[in-house]
Amino acid sequence: MTVHALEAARRLAPRLAARAAAHDRDGSFPVEDFADLREAGLFGLMVPRELGGSGATFAEYAAVATELARGNGATALVFNMHASVTGALGAVTEELAEALGVPDEALAARDRLLRAAADGSWYAVAMSERGAGARLSQLSTVYQPVDGGWHVKGSKTFCSGAGHPDGYLVAARSATDPSVVSQFLVPAGEGITVEPTWDSLGMRATSSHDLHLDVTVPADRLLGGVEGLALVVAQLMPHWLVASYAAVYVGVARAAIDAAAEHLNSRNLAGLPAVRARLGRADAATAAAELVVAEAARRVDEEPGSAETNRWVWRAKLLAGTTAAEVAASVLEAAGTSATRRGHPLERLYRDARCGSLHPATSDVCADWLGIAALGGDPDRDGTVPRW
Repeated sequence: MTVHALEAARRLAPRLAARAAAHDRDGSFPVEDFADLREAGLFGLMVPRELGGSGATFAEYAAVATELARGNGATALVFNMHASVTGALGAVTEELAEALGVPDEALAARDRLLRAAADGSWYAVAMSERGAGARLSQLSTVYQPVDGGWHVKGSKTFCSGAGHPDGYLVAARSATDPSVVSQFLVPAGEGITVEPTWDSLGMRATSSHDLHLDVTVPADRLLGGVEGLALVVAQLMPHWLVASYAAVYVGVARAAIDAAAEHLNSRNLAGLPAVRARLGRADAATAAAELVVAEAARRVDEEPGSAETNRWVWRAKLLAGTTAAEVAASVLEAAGTSATRRGHPLERLYRDARCGSLHPATSDVCADWLGIAALGGDPDRDGTVPRW
């Protein structure tokens, strides 16, 4: 990639921002935003060049996601899910495929999914469940082999974009061996029911409704062609489960600063030293979070999966989530009561920013992971609560 993709994101951001208030108010999905993303070719951002995509690095994804989030954090958040699916699929090298035992036919199936993304298909993630959250080891959705494929049955929650994508990445446990967790790319259509349940504090436009599955998929929709890879991939590529959110919330924090500056200038409040100090601290905190996200992304591209890279990945998620919430709260206070009215950009951004610490891994889980690492333990295995 590309300069083209980053320029496209910057060009689209004001358009996304112009629609954001109405979608937030109505809790409606920003269909037009995703038409714009498709037209700009951004669904192929993480698809390798040889398959028709941009072949972006993780750092390039982070830059694009941040710019999109400055327009509408909800749109950027749903786009993150698609980038996570295509990015993880595209990162399976021949060496990694051989180590994981991925057969050639599974690689061919993966390439078909990636080519479809480059041509404009987009994918959502159906992982979380009520009572289990995003912990893969606790899922109740199950699958079993049937003639010609797999039968998947269960319910998911917080499925961002539900009802709109071309397919869903679904995590499920084997009905015969519950210790085995696999992932399937389930096509949208028959056997999938969307239950409208999303009426949230923030990120209201993500349409993160419940999804009910009772569906049979072809054999080649088992990602990797080998059962039990879900937990392995989560440990090999934690950046797609953890740090990819960070870029979005850095963009939300930056959008809050932008909106606050516009409000304060228009109300002739910029002459107040206390107001300027709040914006100054917000700018510094956001810049620090941006640098941590950039460093994590650089390390992911240079040495993915290493112990030190993973520490930066978890740091990025923790700092982006907490920083976005703190920055949005502070600049809202600087702007005053008028900015808390429904429909004011800062009111929406305050609510959106508050969600950053809640996305898996939550800020508390991230801090616990980092604390165990600082104490010399193994944060992926130590502790009382399984990460995934």
